[in-house]
Amino acid sequence: MLLDDIRSARIPGGTALRAAAVAERLGVSVTPVREALRRLEKDRLISYEPHHGATVIDMGADALEEFYGVRAVVEGLGARLAAGRITPEHLVGLDALHAEMVADLGAGALAGLGEKSRAFHLSIADIGGPAFLGQHARAIRNSVPVPAAASLWLDPVQARANLDAHEHILAALRAADGDLAEKIMIDHVRQAGVSRAS
Repeated sequence: MLLDDIRSARIPGGTALRAAAVAERLGVSVTPVREALRRLEKDRLISYEPHHGATVIDMGADALEEFYGVRAVVEGLGARLAAGRITPEHLVGLDALHAEMVADLGAGALAGLGEKSRAFHLSIADIGGPAFLGQHARAIRNSVPVPAAASLWLDPVQARANLDAHEHILAALRAADGDLAEKIMIDHVRQAGVSRAS
C-alpha cells in the first residue's frame, strides 16, 4: 500500500514519512512500517536522515534524465534480444495489446494507456531477457513514481506518436531485426524523457 502510494505519487516527492503516523493510517503496528521504510530506502524511493526521519525522494531534472537514459539502455537491449527469441505466440499477444491501445485512443479512452504501455514494454523485456532483464526493467520503472494524472499518454498527440513507435518496434521484432528494434526502442524511450522534461 505504501509502495503503491509512492509509485503513483499519491504521496508526492518531498513528503516526510513518520513511521508512527504511517502505521496509524494503515492500521498496522510500527514494526512492519519500519521494515517497509528500510526496503523503500534500499530501492531509493525514500531517503533517511538520522533524527529527521524518512522523506520521499523528489526527482529533479537530472534524476529524470538518468532514469530515462537507463530505461533506454535496458529496454533497448530487451528489444534487441527479443528480436532473436520472439515466437509467433509472443507476437500475437503483443499485436493484440497494441490493437487494444489503438482502439482505446480512437475511442478517447486515454486513462489506461499508460499501464498498457508499461505492459507492452515489460513484455518485450521479458521475452528478450527472461532470466533477469525483465526484472531489472521493472525495478528501474518502479524507482520513479509517475502520477497517473501526469502520464504522457493523456495527450492524444503524444499517444499517437507513442503508438507509432510501438508499431515500428513490432515490425522490427516481426522481421527479427535486433539492431532496428533496439534503435527504435531507445529513441522511443529517450523521446519520452524529452517530453517529460519539457
